[in-house]
Amino acid sequence: MRAFTGLFVSEGTSDLPLADLVESLFIDRGVPVRLSKPDFAPLGGVAKDVKSRLEAGRRLLHDSVDLLVVHRDSDNAGYETRRSEIERAVDSLGVLSSLVPVIPIRMTEAWLLLDEMAIREVAGNPRGRQDLKLPKNHEVERVADPKKLLQQCLLVAADSSGRRHERTAKRFSHHRRQLLARLDRLGPVSELSSWKRLVADIDSVVQGWT
Repeated sequence: MRAFTGLFVSEGTSDLPLADLVESLFIDRGVPVRLSKPDFAPLGGVAKDVKSRLEAGRRLLHDSVDLLVVHRDSDNAGYETRRSEIERAVDSLGVLSSLVPVIPIRMTEAWLLLDEMAIREVAGNPRGRQDLKLPKNHEVERVADPKKLLQQCLLVAADSSGRRHERTAKRFSHHRRQLLARLDRLGPVSELSSWKRLVADIDSVVQGWT
């Protein structure tokens, strides 16, 4: 089977490991996909809405792709609102590419609260015993501010003070990206509603291609 081409558009650079996860999910189904993750910096001033980023990505690639993968946190708007937003943006482009939305509830950080050991390792204190007060797996999608909670958990896990504490706080984006790269697609995240929707969309695309 030929390798399918795709464009990945995310909310920020620390979300880029999501592209690797999506590629892995396709490979699990016997379908190779290579997602381009364009750097919008050369274009200057690309707006952050989905349509603008998709248009910019297509300009940078200079070619059509088989698949569009769009990451957007549901935030307070909710899953269905975000999905409609993404679908409208794609429809307005008039392309024939398949679509896979990646929409964590409420934020991507909710997915990263599922692995206590990974949090401790990324925080630089894998043998720590501090209570991180992590939510149960079935509760993470109901956490009001997963980003704030993850920041707090990393600081508690680091168990540091003074300048080291400050450095840990400032490296949140880097730590977040590390955690996302370590996310086990077959682990607890696979039981979350938002992940199941992602997998269902991938299955639908694969069915249409094969």
